[in-house]
Amino acid sequence: MISVENLSKFFGSVKAVNGISFEVPNGEILGFLGPNGAGKTTTMRILACYIAPTEGDVKIDGLDILEDNLEIRRKIGYLPENAPVYRDMNVIDYLSWVADLRNLTDKKNMRMKKMVDICGLGDVLSQSIETLSKGYRQRVGLAQAMIHDPEILILDEPTSGLDPNQIVEIRNLIREIGKEKTILLSTHILPEVQATCNRVLIIDKGKLVADGTPQELQESFEGGVRIHLELQASEAAEDIEKILSQIDAIKEIHLKANTEDNLYQLEIFCNKNTDPRSEIFHLIVKQNWILLEMRRIETSLEDIFHQITKS
Repeated sequence: MISVENLSKFFGSVKAVNGISFEVPNGEILGFLGPNGAGKTTTMRILACYIAPTEGDVKIDGLDILEDNLEIRRKIGYLPENAPVYRDMNVIDYLSWVADLRNLTDKKNMRMKKMVDICGLGDVLSQSIETLSKGYRQRVGLAQAMIHDPEILILDEPTSGLDPNQIVEIRNLIREIGKEKTILLSTHILPEVQATCNRVLIIDKGKLVADGTPQELQESFEGGVRIHLELQASEAAEDIEKILSQIDAIKEIHLKANTEDNLYQLEIFCNKNTDPRSEIFHLIVKQNWILLEMRRIETSLEDIFHQITKS
């Protein structure tokens, strides 16, 4: 378990991290979010024992990061945003060197083979790292972070700069690894967090501003239900809005599009904890309108992020 209590880090007069507290239980994939300069990377570097905190207590499996620094490093695999690889080495030599640094001795060959399989490096083992695509360099970085079989993985922007196919590959890899390990993941790709993480922390200006599962955050920050409606009707837009407004749960109706074919797209804002889709459907049938599409618009993690981090 990771336990962080009143953690602060100052760089001169700048408070990069300002009194944050949280816990990460074993086996959780935690998404750590925030705008640039929010303090995410500083926090992750402290957890990885890369830099020391100014104030506060951090314990990992009951070990203090100041008093038990080396023991904690053995439990952690760390991948910073720019993978720490020696580009003039080939992949197999680099992994062998990292394994020696980790003092794997008799487990070395077994762990190297497993990392090659898990990270999909079999086709590039003899290749110089500088000739690899960024996606493969990230795979090599993940392999070095995991080669000693750590209990905890700290991944700072692991998909930064990757193309969409590479992002999916790394995301699937992280999800697979997360079945066995605790993972702290920082990223700016919010759908990736929603698809991968059990829980989300959002930090802004050095302070923790949100903590919960994606579903909990959606429920907390959702101002009300939104419904996208597309229909065909001979009536004017004003009449359609007036008729739909008869439904008590509906607060506002915004016309998004109107064509010469009497096709209308509307966004309907409803009261919180209501779902008038059934009433809308029956009203449309009663009016002899043609329903083309009706769907509830969920509050996304991106919507929540913008709400709580905008200046």
